[in-house]
Amino acid sequence: MKPVRYGMIGGGQGAFIGGVHRIAAAISGNWQLAAGAFSSTAEKSKASGAEIGVDPARTYGSWAEMLEREAVLPEDVRIEAVAIVTPNHMHAAPAIAAMEAGFDVIIDKPLADTLANATAIAEAATRTGRRIAVTHTYTGYPLVKQARDMVASGQCGKVRRVMVKYTQDWLSRASDLENNKQAAWRVDPAQSGDAGAFGDIGTHAANLVEFVTGERISEICCELNMLPGRLIDDDGAALFRLSGGRKGTLTASQVCVGDMNDLQISVYCDEASLHWRQEQPNTLAVKRRDRPDEVWHAGGNRPYLSPDILAIQRTPAGHPEGYLEAFANIYSAFAKQIRGADVAGDEPGYATMEDTLSGMKFLRAALESSRQGAVWVTL
Repeated sequence: MKPVRYGMIGGGQGAFIGGVHRIAAAISGNWQLAAGAFSSTAEKSKASGAEIGVDPARTYGSWAEMLEREAVLPEDVRIEAVAIVTPNHMHAAPAIAAMEAGFDVIIDKPLADTLANATAIAEAATRTGRRIAVTHTYTGYPLVKQARDMVASGQCGKVRRVMVKYTQDWLSRASDLENNKQAAWRVDPAQSGDAGAFGDIGTHAANLVEFVTGERISEICCELNMLPGRLIDDDGAALFRLSGGRKGTLTASQVCVGDMNDLQISVYCDEASLHWRQEQPNTLAVKRRDRPDEVWHAGGNRPYLSPDILAIQRTPAGHPEGYLEAFANIYSAFAKQIRGADVAGDEPGYATMEDTLSGMKFLRAALESSRQGAVWVTL
């Protein structure tokens, strides 16, 4: 497949997620970084482009300049897609402008800082006919897809209850905000939006629930908390109901001391339960009442894995694939759609507008529920 030429907005010096996107795109093998506006200042953007190795002539001082100048280049030279890796408040304007300029968009989650801005992005995609993908990373893991297949096939029975948690400790001290660019924008409602930890990692947990179960979260009862001096949530928990009537619990916190990046999901069905943990991503525990526990492994030619899942694994068994490879699976799937190639499986390989708008509605409902004293709110 001919690589998709892309330009990046954000992700310059001092950024974390921009580098992750670039590595993932490189691992996928079907993307080529051709241009970028890597910072909010022209000087820093140029310096970042030089470090990354982007042509100085195509390293721009602003995203508006990049879109304008790339759009007039010859068709076989200009970028074809834009990757947006800025803080949340800077998602909507460049995403809409990029689609209006004729470029497809891949954007880091959450889709935007507010539901209104997220809806504006979705409306622009419909209006322009452009493709857009959102990088909910954890759905790119092979064994998460396997869990989804097992639930969808009915081999575990119907879903009864879901438990998901995403807990970290990197914001558990006041000093964690000092000279920390990644922390600064996440605790600033002007950049992050009204939600803090629930927006940053709670959306991942909610997306994982919906992806694995195949159902939408329809109602939520939520309590959000924050350490003294903080302006938006850094901790929270919620009860939720799924569209099929089943229930679950969700916890998202960035102040749970001792937890590094502990995303876990358990799906309890009539005949079996499934358990996956991001810090041990290459195993899926399958438990039944009257049989020994099973541990399913990713990697290699495991005949018990679905063919479409075997197709996205890159290494032999025992050679762990993780966060970057999961990210790469999302990039790879989106490039295939841009090129018109078939994607194996029953889902496109990335979060769609419907998926990510559901996540934004989840955030709005969580905030509303917490503000009203943890009442039930319908999404």
